[in-house]
Amino acid sequence: MSSHHIVKEKQEPALLIANGAACSSELLEELLEWSPFVVVLDGAIDRVLQLGIKVDVLLGDFDHNSTSNLEEIRQSQFPIEIVHTPDQNKTDLEKGIEFLIDRGFPAVNILWATGRRMDHTLANVLNLAKYKNEVQLVMMDDYSKIYPLKPKPSNFEKWYKRGTAISLLPLGRVEGILTANLKYPLTNSWLELGTRLGNSNEVAQDGLINVSFEVGELLLMECID
Repeated sequence: MSSHHIVKEKQEPALLIANGAACSSELLEELLEWSPFVVVLDGAIDRVLQLGIKVDVLLGDFDHNSTSNLEEIRQSQFPIEIVHTPDQNKTDLEKGIEFLIDRGFPAVNILWATGRRMDHTLANVLNLAKYKNEVQLVMMDDYSKIYPLKPKPSNFEKWYKRGTAISLLPLGRVEGILTANLKYPLTNSWLELGTRLGNSNEVAQDGLINVSFEVGELLLMECID
């Protein structure tokens, strides 16, 4: 499995690989199919290289990588860019997202950001909302895809098969929620973390669903059992 170095015009979302639980080879191959720009956080680099993936950027504080190891990576992955980000006030995932924003990527797919340590998983998921106005983000694993949604005038629209599990997770209180083509519709309704969640809904019929809201921070999760 490899991501070949070709001219990359930022037409495909960049791929950011974190250091959580690995996903299936099928999902990884699907995302690598169009040779995206690949950024790997330093804690995951050994696992990524074992899979034969060609890496464009290795990024992190390198607390666990010796200088000799970095030099080996530099040689084996040439022309890899190694970016040292020592700021301890941000997680490596935040640094990776900000790096790709600075490089002008309009969209980023995030892998290996869930599972393993729950504190890391929660922090990674919550960070989706932080950058929603700067870049289009999707965090995915073998069981879910997570999208941070923007309030009106934006709305989320995507085609799904009937019965697809859809959950709406508010980060705080979200008001003025309107949905279309969900089994349990919301009409000018509200959700609130710790009080009223929108999990375990599902697509009513094959076709587009729509989700919009007025105020707050909202994540949409499409889930596979």
